[in-house]
Amino acid sequence: MKYNHILIRYAELALKGKNRKEFEKKLQDNLKFALYSFPESKVQRTFGRMFIELNGEEENRVSERLKDVFGIHSFSPSLKIDLNQDDINEAALWAVRDALPNESGTFKVTAKRPNKAYPIRSQQLNYDIGSHILRNTSGLTVDVHNPDVEVKVEVRQEAAYIMCKTIKGAGGLPIRTAGKVLLMLSGGIDSPVAGYFALKRGVELEAIHFHSPPFTNERAKQKVIDLSRVLTKFGGSMKLHIIPFTDAQQAIHQKVPDKYEMTIMRRFMLRIAEAAAKKNGAIGIVNGESLGQVASQTLDSMYTINEVTNMPIIRPLVTMDKLDVIKVAKDIGTYDLSILPYEDCCTIFLPPQTKTKPNREKANLYEKELNIELYVQDAIERMETIKITPNSEVDKEFEDLF
Repeated sequence: MKYNHILIRYAELALKGKNRKEFEKKLQDNLKFALYSFPESKVQRTFGRMFIELNGEEENRVSERLKDVFGIHSFSPSLKIDLNQDDINEAALWAVRDALPNESGTFKVTAKRPNKAYPIRSQQLNYDIGSHILRNTSGLTVDVHNPDVEVKVEVRQEAAYIMCKTIKGAGGLPIRTAGKVLLMLSGGIDSPVAGYFALKRGVELEAIHFHSPPFTNERAKQKVIDLSRVLTKFGGSMKLHIIPFTDAQQAIHQKVPDKYEMTIMRRFMLRIAEAAAKKNGAIGIVNGESLGQVASQTLDSMYTINEVTNMPIIRPLVTMDKLDVIKVAKDIGTYDLSILPYEDCCTIFLPPQTKTKPNREKANLYEKELNIELYVQDAIERMETIKITPNSEVDKEFEDLF
């Protein structure tokens, strides 16, 4: 005997009211995409529930993949059993042994009977199944208040479902249910984590990276491509827009006082990001800023830099400590790439001291020496767009979904 189904429990989807079916449909599409390497599996949605029929696929491998799918609160490997009490008893016994292989610990049975035509009532089901487990194990006892394992049995119209394990999901909302945003992806530790948290809120994600050859090399560019590919594990295929930033950056370095150089550079980046976002149908910009972490991320700096755009700036990490961000980066698999020693454009021409409380009036004064519109237009015209996919065959098969 082995698990033949996985029951999916929703996260915030359950609160979506009249729009719930649209969110459920998108989650179903996302699950199909996530399980592309398990071709025999099948995602079923019925009566407010979602199941994965394994059809011989390995439950452990499928479960590992499900942990990265946003919109899932939790899930349980389950056995779908014909409506025969002896078969239900045996399946429950197998599931308990799988959950407690040493046959040591406590359990309780919780049976539900949506199928009122089934002749055995819920309380009797609890007793019959529990008795069968006790008779056929040596070290298990019943604890109805705080058991090590809860044996959940659902007797539905078509079959009975038995499950003992509950595995935590990624939570959040299904990707591509909250609009498109553009992630400012630098190649450091913070911005990929910001992208991960944005995906968790259901957005469709594209990324923009500012590249300043010859001061930043092809290895720095490849690093960002590799980081983007890690994010496709959570959000599916995505576009990465590479912005040539050398000319603008050199002009800023030559004409702007040192203390304001970082501020003006960030203002230029925001203008270009806004133009790229509008060109690609995005309605928000995401970055990895954390309040007070560096000079350009003080509240005064954010106030001055934000002046150049009315587009929403989403900062998922704004209140997080650096160590917390590093932990998430390690958990999602971006940390080792992020610490590779390839410089991005923010680290070149770095002045010895940066203004922590820049003034809007002064920033506007210094920018009068620069042809802002020309640099923005040139950057967008020479923008290189790369489509990042987890697998080219997968992308082709599912391009109609995304």
